[in-house]
Amino acid sequence: MGEWTIEYEGDRFEKFFLGLPEYEQAVLDAAITHVLAVRGIDICNGEWGKPLGEGLYEFRVRRSLQAILTEAGMPLPEDLAGADRQVLLRVLCAFRGNKIVLLYSGYDKQRDPSAKRQAREIAAARRWHRAGRKHRRD
Repeated sequence: MGEWTIEYEGDRFEKFFLGLPEYEQAVLDAAITHVLAVRGIDICNGEWGKPLGEGLYEFRVRRSLQAILTEAGMPLPEDLAGADRQVLLRVLCAFRGNKIVLLYSGYDKQRDPSAKRQAREIAAARRWHRAGRKHRRD
């Protein structure tokens, strides 16, 4: 199975991730490891992904830790209460080459479901994506 390599553009994703509560971090880590790194751009063939145009994508995490780990055939951690609580997280990303996922940023749509927040996050990710493409051209 050819897994995708996860890379980070700048520190925006890390700031987002570290600002999440422990359970949301565990869910997002599991989703990145067991869904995004496995399926790559094929996340868009189902509920996990949505193309936003110009090479930008939204990775949609709207499941519980239990659901993600069960689907991946992994055991549930015993010390994490509420592992069946569903989250609603979004990660803005791009795919480079045939096996690299670039993570730009993310937001907790459950905490801030406003369309304005979503539009701001996508606009910022587009700027980072365009700037990154310019720097990668030789």
